[in-house]
Amino acid sequence: MRVPISVIHICETLRDAGHEAWLVGGAVRDALLGRDAHDWDIATDAHPRTITEGDLFPRVIETGIQHGTVTVLIDGEGYEVTTFRGDGDYSDGRRPDSVRFLNTIEEDLARRDFTVNAIAYDPLRDVYADPYGGRKDLSIKVIRAVGNPLQRFSEDGLRVLRAARFAATLGFNIECNTMAAIRPSLGTYAQVAVERIQAEWLKAMAAPEPSRAFRVMAETGILGVTVPEFELMFGCSQNKYHAYDVWEHTLRVLDACPVGDPILRLGALFHDVGKPLVKAPHPVTGDGTFYDHEVVGAEVTETILNRLKFSTEDRDRIVHLVRHHFIRYEKGWSKATIRRWVRRVGLENVAPLCTLARADIAGKGPAMMELEPEIIDELESRIATMQVTEVMPTSTKVLVINGKDVMDHLGIPPGPGVGKVLAALLEAVTDDPEANTRERLLDLASKVSIEV
Repeated sequence: MRVPISVIHICETLRDAGHEAWLVGGAVRDALLGRDAHDWDIATDAHPRTITEGDLFPRVIETGIQHGTVTVLIDGEGYEVTTFRGDGDYSDGRRPDSVRFLNTIEEDLARRDFTVNAIAYDPLRDVYADPYGGRKDLSIKVIRAVGNPLQRFSEDGLRVLRAARFAATLGFNIECNTMAAIRPSLGTYAQVAVERIQAEWLKAMAAPEPSRAFRVMAETGILGVTVPEFELMFGCSQNKYHAYDVWEHTLRVLDACPVGDPILRLGALFHDVGKPLVKAPHPVTGDGTFYDHEVVGAEVTETILNRLKFSTEDRDRIVHLVRHHFIRYEKGWSKATIRRWVRRVGLENVAPLCTLARADIAGKGPAMMELEPEIIDELESRIATMQVTEVMPTSTKVLVINGKDVMDHLGIPPGPGVGKVLAALLEAVTDDPEANTRERLLDLASKVSIEV
């Protein structure tokens, strides 16, 4: 196991002072899986006050000393050092009411959530402490609770969601008893702060197939507690252009979006949330129709993301993706039509919307495509070509004149009339980019002002 030199230094310092030092948690798990390991945490039998009040380390921060955790700073990097501990009751389903410090690493590992996270490694002696068979579970790709899963989940309600998330990020299956304990533990999960849930969702989006997490959430009822609006998608049939119901289609679209942009993937997760609410039979064929599902879906998405306390920036981007994900491009679109579409969605959103559209097409299923992905490629290519020869009229800021020019030329005071004139000029430039000269725009402003 390749361990950073700073971590080795901390372990050596603790050992030289007569204490044990073990590496624990996700870094050990990831290193054993051959993945890049980060956030190295150290467990020790040294009391936290021994670390903060002694002269072992030059800089120590009391980040969570009431729970036995301090942060040792080495070359500006922080490393958590936690005293072996056992937890008392969890009356709030999140934090232990009390903490008692223990003497052995085996006792400390007993309080951890899953066996794959309950492995400790002593880098100085090159030995492992693995009392719950975590290394075996890593080899057979299983998520298994430490000890009694009902007890583990009652201690922290977030653990049921972490099980779903690990199923996706590690590509593991959840052991049957652990899986069976999730639904009876939903009462504790319901107490979890939405900020913690949001963080787990974002981590799940880094998985090769995030759908694995959301399948577990749907099957066990986790999703019904968090976002009951999603349950309307389960079993909601579509039409001849889709091989799957709305929920299965959504999960396939989610996986088809590339890794690296969690907000885009969240856009995929929400893109069809409005479909069950607008579903209606076609008056002639009787097949399902979903008119304005993107408009309704954007409204529902905004409500959910506000409830989950997403940042304004992330919320607005996801809502925008949902609102504009349904691209109705046809080969006959004129350049002016393309400019209007770009103006409506924003130039910065063209690439992610096209990526989402291709994933949406892939998620329809084999031989069920109403549109070929090449049609989206063509739209994106045409926009790129147009950008070489012209400035896309995305807002009135691209006009060569501004509001002051309009007021001076027309002799009008500040007010909504100025904005209306600028909007009309932008519309003219959208039709004909060559109209974006001072002389032509002022001439057009004179004509527009008569109608304002």
